[in-house]
Amino acid sequence: MDQLYCIINYYKYLMRQFFNLFNFNQKVNYKTEVLSGLTVSMALIPEAVAFALIAGLSPLTGLYAAFMMGLVTSIFGGRPGMISGATGAVAVVIVSLAKSHGVEYIFATVILAGMIQMLAGLLKLGKLMRLVPQPVILGFVNGLAIIIFTSQLVQFKGDSGEWLSGTPFWVFFSLVALTIVIIWGLPKLTKAIPASLVAILTVFAIVALMGIDTRTVGDIASIQGGFPPFNIPEIPFTWGTLHIIFPYAAIVAGVGLIESLLTLNIVDELTQTRGRGNKEAVAQGVANIFSGFFSGMGGCAMIGQSLINITNGARARLSGIVAAVMLLVFVMFGAGLIEKVPMAALTGLMIMVAVGTFEWASLKTFNRFPKSDIFVMLVVTLVTVFLHNLALAVLIGVIIAALVFAWDNAKRIRARKHFDSNGAKHYEIYGPLFFGSVSVFNGKFDIINDPDEVVIDFRESRVVDMSAIEALNKLTEQYLNAGKKLHLKHLGPDCRKLLKNAEQVIDVNVIEDPTYRIVADKVK
Repeated sequence: MDQLYCIINYYKYLMRQFFNLFNFNQKVNYKTEVLSGLTVSMALIPEAVAFALIAGLSPLTGLYAAFMMGLVTSIFGGRPGMISGATGAVAVVIVSLAKSHGVEYIFATVILAGMIQMLAGLLKLGKLMRLVPQPVILGFVNGLAIIIFTSQLVQFKGDSGEWLSGTPFWVFFSLVALTIVIIWGLPKLTKAIPASLVAILTVFAIVALMGIDTRTVGDIASIQGGFPPFNIPEIPFTWGTLHIIFPYAAIVAGVGLIESLLTLNIVDELTQTRGRGNKEAVAQGVANIFSGFFSGMGGCAMIGQSLINITNGARARLSGIVAAVMLLVFVMFGAGLIEKVPMAALTGLMIMVAVGTFEWASLKTFNRFPKSDIFVMLVVTLVTVFLHNLALAVLIGVIIAALVFAWDNAKRIRARKHFDSNGAKHYEIYGPLFFGSVSVFNGKFDIINDPDEVVIDFRESRVVDMSAIEALNKLTEQYLNAGKKLHLKHLGPDCRKLLKNAEQVIDVNVIEDPTYRIVADKVK
């Protein structure tokens, strides 16, 4: 009976996953999903090829990674409509390893990074995204928008690196401008067909019919290939190998999770829905493991392609599945046609993505936000733009924001003093007591000149950490050594347990004492 019960429950689980996969429990515009997926697949190709070349790898490693990442995360991810693929953030991390040890070590690194990401998801570390403040997210988004825009400028250069001029420049510029106008203007007339797809097809038709000589996808690299081949990395399975690949794998895992979870938050804001960060972390890990075993360079969520998908109206998993499958179809059967797509169309599309990604409203907050928040936002933006290290930019932003928060709260500790009818002196403490405010807190007391009976009331304060507990221990010891009677009121039970002189100095008021927890507060 127990086995039958387990089988029935597993069957129910599979059915729920099947229904969730195609969103049968909600209305889905299948035409929009399919067309948007087709558009995204075209936008994935030049990005995947470019990022593979940045990493010093074959274009097919980027395309295979885009297919595997896109397919797995679309099916199992925590954010329907979000697109994953080969990314520049990962390419920048692995480029030195690719040059020094070769592609097989890249595959092993990606697999190990996927395992780390899966572990992070299973341990529910996605909740750590709560620690990323809004100024950091704004700086990250704005920096990424600038990177997307500036990365398109290289298309205005010739093969030898010089800027286009004369007729080639104006031809390319006109096609880019036409793409932008269509993407901007068509939604004002109709939203029946994704504007980005119409723009690509229109520019493609003009170039083909008029025989215009302009750069195409095929001029970057050939995308002709077969189904991603299964491959166990041909590396020595030794501690020495692990010592080589683990640092890269840890950085790839961290960068991938940060970029994916931030992209998830952005899509959440745009769609007014809520994704599941831990589920997305597990899916990213599984996708990277499959990518490594199927000859891919790995990757993570792509904010540009995700915004294309969401802007086109896609909200379900189907669009991401279509994008991944069509990408593989193009590689296996339609390479000759896709290689003829003008780069001008894709350049115009990505420029519009950059414009849509940038948080223009953040420019209006300069006179309203605290200066510290503006500083954090600018630092994150600059680090993102100039170092192209998204994980480092977010980490620096979080550290600065945390230090500013601690500094501001350290100055908020206050003590209101008065004497009661019995001559006892009362200190009513306001503000949080933690490591940053301990020195200010200690300066509030006049132990030598205080009367024989002193009351310190924490009704409007909170004792936050062990530094605060230690400060209270030293303060109570000083009053006791001075032969004065000290009363500590309205402390939580954890505080009372940790104080050395608890029995001598604490007045317990069960009704009014707070129930907050010290140090070991469990985040739910």
